[in-house]
Amino acid sequence: MSTVLLRQVPVDSPVHRMWAGTKMIAAFLISVLLMVLPSWPVIGMTVLFLVVIGLVARLPLGTLPRLPWWFWAMLVVGALVNVPVGGAAVLRYAQVVVFGLVLVTTSFLIAWTTPMGEIAPALATLGAPLRKLRIPVDEWAVVVALTLRGLPLLLDEMRVLRAARRLRPKDSALQRAAVNPLLDILTAAMAVATRRAGELGEAITARGGTGQLTAHPTGPGRRDAIALAVVVVVCAGAVLVDVLT
Repeated sequence: MSTVLLRQVPVDSPVHRMWAGTKMIAAFLISVLLMVLPSWPVIGMTVLFLVVIGLVARLPLGTLPRLPWWFWAMLVVGALVNVPVGGAAVLRYAQVVVFGLVLVTTSFLIAWTTPMGEIAPALATLGAPLRKLRIPVDEWAVVVALTLRGLPLLLDEMRVLRAARRLRPKDSALQRAAVNPLLDILTAAMAVATRRAGELGEAITARGGTGQLTAHPTGPGRRDAIALAVVVVVCAGAVLVDVLT
């Protein structure tokens, strides 16, 4: 898979300059639209809209993850399983697959155009009304932010461990002793993740604790209101197209 996963693509664009909360609200609206009206016209308009957003964000084609062959093989197997049921089942299966890919792409667009340091403050701002219900909004925002920031690091560590294992001599005693190579890599990855978690905790403590992660350095502006208006218009247009078809 591509190494550009859950990381900001370092380019300057109107989408990059938007507030992170605006992108989350837009992704939420698109998700609700697809869950309520998962028809082909709505999905088609959503895909077209996401392509336009990608062009406006100036994202290179290399940003798209290169999915492994077994992923596409599983999709083909799923389609073949639905063939005996009938063409409607295959069409429905394709609709569900495209629906899932659109939702994942929408989430990735946020990661590709947003610094990870802005996620927690945006979540804390959006969840501010929930504080009246004594819901730990800041703690949840910190957990989400640390997860998003730590996942790419963990993936990189697993790639390094996998590459190191491949470089071992085939007659290595350590390699012969490993009963399950996957279990060996996962164990090493857990050890590395534990060490990195400790280092990250010490760094956060040295910088004043988790409260600094949910500080509010930025907020919505005029461009964010315009962007949300565009998203609402697109969603309303998709609903209208679905009704007319």
